[in-house]
Amino acid sequence: MYAILVHGGAGKVSPERFDSAKKGTRNAVEAGIEILKSGGRALDAVEAAVKVLEDDPTFNAGTGSVLTFNGEVEMDAAIAYGPNFDFGAVAGVKNIRHPISLARQVMEKTDHVLLAGKGANNFASLMGFEPHDPVVQRRREQWESYRKDFLNGDYKDWPKLRKLFQEHPEFLHGTVGAVAVDSHGETAAATSTGGVFLKLLGRVGDTPIPGAGTYATPHGAASSTGLGEGMMRVLITKVAADFLKMGLDAQHAATAALNYLDNTVGTEAGIIVVDRHGEIGYAYNTPNMSHAYFKEGMKEIESDL
Repeated sequence: MYAILVHGGAGKVSPERFDSAKKGTRNAVEAGIEILKSGGRALDAVEAAVKVLEDDPTFNAGTGSVLTFNGEVEMDAAIAYGPNFDFGAVAGVKNIRHPISLARQVMEKTDHVLLAGKGANNFASLMGFEPHDPVVQRRREQWESYRKDFLNGDYKDWPKLRKLFQEHPEFLHGTVGAVAVDSHGETAAATSTGGVFLKLLGRVGDTPIPGAGTYATPHGAASSTGLGEGMMRVLITKVAADFLKMGLDAQHAATAALNYLDNTVGTEAGIIVVDRHGEIGYAYNTPNMSHAYFKEGMKEIESDL
C-alpha cells in the first residue's frame, strides 16, 4: 500500500497565505502520486514532491528561501532511502534550483553522506546543475527591514533575536519535506530548507543531519521542521524511527517523538512520519504546519494547516 505525506514547515502561516500554502502542499503530493500509483519508487516520489515545494516561493526552501544576515541564501537538503539506510545531504549550498536533487546525487554518486559549502557547489557544477538565483523580492524586502532593526540595536544577540521570532514567527520555521512508502514496501524521506531568517553565514541546521531533520529505515521514514538547534540535540526523526521499530504505528510514533522533544529541549517543531504498512502520522506544537497527504484507496488529497 503506497502513501505520501508532505509538509511546508511548522510555525505560523499568515492568513493571506493560507490558500497558497495548502495549494503548494497539494501540488507536491500530486507530483508524488503520479510516481507511486504507477508502481514507482518512494525515493523518486519524495524527490519529486520536494522539488515542487522548492519551486514555490510560498515556502522557505529553494526559490524563496530566507536570507542570511549578510543577504545571501544558503540552503540545506537531505534525502534518505529506508531499505539500505542510505543518506545524502548538502549544506550551505548557493545558487542552485533544487538542493534536494543535489543531495540525491551525493547519495548515489559518491561514498559520502554530506557535502557542504563551496565543495557542495563545485560538486553541483560537476553534476551539471545550472546556476540559479533563489532570491525573490519579498524575501529581499523582509531582509532589508529586519536587518535594519538588528543593526540599530533592537536585537543584539540570539536571546533578543528570539523576540523577533516571537513577533514574526513566520520567519522562524520554513523547512519543507516529504515521506513516502511505495507499493514494494520501500520507504524514503526528503527535506529541504533555506534555514533560519537572519542566520549567520555557515549556520547548518537539522535538515542535512541524519536522524535530526531527515531519516529513513526499513520500518519507516520521517521529516521534521522547526528550530534545528533543538532537533539536532535529540535527533527527533531517529527517535520516531526507533518508535516505529518498537511497533508503534506512524501516528503514535510522530506524537511520541514530539512529546519527547517537548519534555527535553522544548523546541517548537513539527514532524511527519510514514510507516512501511502505508500508514501516515504527523504532529506539531506550533500554530500551523501546512501539510497534505494521500494514501492508496483515498478518493482525493487531504490538506490542512
